[in-house]
Amino acid sequence: MKKVLFVTSEAHPLIKTGGLADVSGSLTKALAELSQDIRLVIPRYQALKTSGDVRYLCSLRVDNKNVKILETRMPDSQVTVWLIDYPGYYNYPGNPYIDEQGEPWANNADRFGLFCRVVVEIAMNRVYQDWKPDIVHCNDWQTGLIPALLSLEHARPSTVFTIHNMAYQGLFPASTATTLNLPGQLVHPLGLEFHGMLSFIKGGLVYADYITTVSPTYALEIQTPEFGYGLEGLLDHRKEYLGGIINGIDLDQWNPETDPYISQNFKESSLAKKQINKAELQKKVGLPVDLRIPLFGLIGRLVEQKGIDLIIDCLPEMLSMPLQLVLLGSGDKDYEKQLVNLMQLYPDKIALKIGYDETLAHLIEAGADVFLMPSRFEPCGLNQMYSQRYGTVPIVRKTGGLADTVVDALPKTIANDTATGIVFNDATGGSLLEAIKRALLLYSHQESWKKIQINGMKKDFSWHQSAQRYLDLYRNL
Repeated sequence: MKKVLFVTSEAHPLIKTGGLADVSGSLTKALAELSQDIRLVIPRYQALKTSGDVRYLCSLRVDNKNVKILETRMPDSQVTVWLIDYPGYYNYPGNPYIDEQGEPWANNADRFGLFCRVVVEIAMNRVYQDWKPDIVHCNDWQTGLIPALLSLEHARPSTVFTIHNMAYQGLFPASTATTLNLPGQLVHPLGLEFHGMLSFIKGGLVYADYITTVSPTYALEIQTPEFGYGLEGLLDHRKEYLGGIINGIDLDQWNPETDPYISQNFKESSLAKKQINKAELQKKVGLPVDLRIPLFGLIGRLVEQKGIDLIIDCLPEMLSMPLQLVLLGSGDKDYEKQLVNLMQLYPDKIALKIGYDETLAHLIEAGADVFLMPSRFEPCGLNQMYSQRYGTVPIVRKTGGLADTVVDALPKTIANDTATGIVFNDATGGSLLEAIKRALLLYSHQESWKKIQINGMKKDFSWHQSAQRYLDLYRNL
């Protein structure tokens, strides 16, 4: 049994702004189910939703500050949670990283610098708990200083650093190194310095014993200028200690057999019942109810990263084809406006809901025939996995986790029962349009189409598989 200290700035259902929270919540639970001794550590934000007791564990003085550590449990699991309590830094309303105006909290470097220092004390068994981890598993820039600070300790635990999105690096002015009292031997171009700035993420990339990302393809992509954001050289240098492990999905939450949000539960053997959800979805979003017409769905942020501009490029031609499209999401106001205009012009072709709606999201996954996910980059992505589970055929661009989880429907893969979706290469409207035409052609051959649906529904996207890979990694360190 491994003792693992899992360090994160967000974890579902305690607090969530994105995919990191889903991973932190699900992976720790899955590791606990594999009988590992897991402690999750997170700042005690004002917006944290704890259920059950929160008890006082200990106090310690770090960087001339009196910090408390509290203990609670992850809801519905055996995972122990340690909360770092320092109201001056964490007792802010709302989002953990940004204020009401959408600006980063001015003292983020201090907030997460202190968090990292306290975690080092826990990792070195200096918080009177008689518990020393074998592995400290850090996630994203907010935890990046931990591997760096631990590198200076004698008899330290092994460190793993997971990158969920290279675009966020935790860059601060060089003077921050002084205000954070960082040891001089860490602050240089081969350490935490990055073009005259202090980089939190470099702490993880330079000093961790092993680096992971959330898909094997993304692990290769971040070693190139297009996806490496100036750190591709360092990642290439460390490639022997870098690998990708695909995220799992929550199989209880996303299960067509038991999903409470959809009109009709179904499984592989009762796939025909999926049509009831299609009719309900068409009715709910105000599209003509027609079970023969292929219905395309999209759920996601309406931003360039997600390829929404490619879809808008294709729409004039798409609207001349026999299909319907339902979109759910919000993002760039300009894209939102263009989509609203098109919906007003073609109310029997396009339905759009700006914002997020959990019930509608589940109904789109259950009722759509095709799911559009033409992302420019996608470290892992979850919707393409949900779609396959619900027999909704995804159209994805060959990037990151999309490339790793969707098998392109070609004559060979259809014949050997491995095809689960449609994959295209270039981030252009033309390339996406070709993929859409291929989907319509396949849809007209219902026998092949049904095969592709069932292949996707049979795939194992469980967290159990991913957790086992992390456990193998911990054992090899």
